[in-house]
Parts: sequence; structure tokens; C-alpha cells
Amino acid sequence: QVQLVESGGGLVQAGGSLRLSCAASGSIFSINAMGWYRQAPGKQRELVAHITGGGNTNYAGSVKGRFTISRDNAKNMVYLQMNSLKPEDTGVYYCNADIYLSGWHRNDYWGQGTQVTVSS
Repeated sequence: QVQLVESGGGLVQAGGSLRLSCAASGSIFSINAMGWYRQAPGKQRELVAHITGGGNTNYAGSVKGRFTISRDNAKNMVYLQMNSLKPEDTGVYYCNADIYLSGWHRNDYWGQGTQVTVSS
């Protein structure tokens, strides 16, 4: 059984910063890509940032230059540093990971989400 657990959400004023963390645990053989998604009220879930197993990153245009995704492969963790936060960044942030349970058995996993609220 594999679990992804996010932490670090909260309430922050516009212009502030937050750092989200996501820890993967369980019977993990290796982790391929990892990412952060968010879902605002009444909207569809959208990709915020993505990092490959080799460390290549890409970002949604709305967060480029403000957010930074990183990972610690030794700890099976992924982070999202969010700076210059705006009210439109408000939403539930979900961690996602493409995880190998063995050399051939691969599944896609999601965390339970952490709320980020940016006040104006």
C-alpha cells in the first residue's frame, strides 16, 4: 500500500509565501514523475508544477517565476515553494506521483489534498 501525505497548507496574505511538502510511503520500488495540482472552488483540477525523475520541471504559466517544485529522492518527497502568492492561487493542492511498486508494476497515486487560502 502506498500513501501520499501533503502538509504545509494554510492561510496567508497576498504577497506571502508557503511551502508545501508531500511524503510518499509504503511499498515503493521507485518514483518516476511527481507533481502538484490544484482545484479552486467550482473549477477543474489543474496542473501547477511537474518534475520528472531526472529533475526536469515544468510549470503552469500562471505560477511560472513564483513557484518552485523540487524533490528529495532519498526521502521520497516532493516540495512546492510558493512565493508572491495571489488570491487566485487559492484552492486545494494535491500531490501526484507515478510510482513503481516493482520493476514492472506501476500506478498513479494522489494525496488527500491540503488547503491553501490567499487573502487579499
